Amino acid sequence: MKQDYYEVLGISKNATQAEIKKGYRKMAIKYHPDKNPGNKEAEENFKKAAEAYEVLSDENKKARYDQYGHAAFENGGGAGGFGGGGMNMDDIFSQFGDIFGGAFGGGGFGGGFGGQSRGRARVKGSNLRIRVKLTLEEIANGVEKKVKVKRKVGAEGATYKTCSTCNGQGQVMRVTNTILGRMQSASTCPTCQGSGEVIDKKPKNADAQGLVIKEETVSIKIPPGVTDGVQLKVNGKGNAAPGNNSIDGDLIVVIEEIKHDTLKREGTNLHYDLYINFSEAVLGIDKNIDTVSGKVKIKIEPGTQSGKILRLRGKGLPSIDHYGNGDLLVHVNVWTPQSLSKEQKKFFENMKTDDNFTPNPSRLDKSFFEKVKDMFS
Repeated sequence: MKQDYYEVLGISKNATQAEIKKGYRKMAIKYHPDKNPGNKEAEENFKKAAEAYEVLSDENKKARYDQYGHAAFENGGGAGGFGGGGMNMDDIFSQFGDIFGGAFGGGGFGGGFGGQSRGRARVKGSNLRIRVKLTLEEIANGVEKKVKVKRKVGAEGATYKTCSTCNGQGQVMRVTNTILGRMQSASTCPTCQGSGEVIDKKPKNADAQGLVIKEETVSIKIPPGVTDGVQLKVNGKGNAAPGNNSIDGDLIVVIEEIKHDTLKREGTNLHYDLYINFSEAVLGIDKNIDTVSGKVKIKIEPGTQSGKILRLRGKGLPSIDHYGNGDLLVHVNVWTPQSLSKEQKKFFENMKTDDNFTPNPSRLDKSFFEKVKDMFS
């Protein structure tokens, strides 16, 4: 089981963004590869800290994690690709290197890990966003959707060469004279945008960056229990970036819940309005009702009052954090006829004074508000 992100950074669950950043910096410096050369365990802890920070430093991802835990980023909804082979050490330094300050020289981009320059960032392509509509039945069981996506990819035959502005470093150095002496600072190369490469040979059908638009079919695994508006991420299925030192962007999948004809959702619980006529309420009856797993038969006892709530345990939706299923709450409503024949009117006129038709609620016949209170207790 994956370690809790707050535990990874050594912070509390109500930590502020400043405390989250401080916690990450502390862990990252502790397990930095320059301090632990050749130590695979330290390298894994370094990646874990980066993964935790990537989620907790993003308010949207943090909210999803606080609600659903690691399940929010499973089945294509990755937390950013860390630890799963999607990003290497250079990616971490290029994205979060500024946090190390001067702890390792050069703003945290000093020589060291793998003998590679950390000044050269891996350029990432832009993300794509799509909406996927799901029925309650699909949400209940989880589903795999295949969607067509138009994305930028590298054109066949496109080649790249080292950027002459930065000599492939991805950064340019600037020296400034101050009263304290000569100060040297680095900034992203304006020519190659940090990739260290520029287009050399561009195919006719490609754009200025050597990319073309291609339609692909992407398979998306959606876990059970997702909610409307939840965003899942399919790593590497967004737009490509130019150059050999680049990685593809991601495909952001926004879940849109289709309104059900008879069921209403409230978290993991479902609500069903059942209407019965007066005779059925008096005599009792068996009724078939909808659930997300098909129809089920329920028994309406003789003398059932309007407003009664029947709870079918476990017939609701699954929790995305694997804590079981919600319930299906059946709200019984007795339908009062609005147009009567002469014979029917006469019958009910005779029943007005009948003792069996005189309201006489007992302590067991709870009010509507008491039923609602019990429902949520």
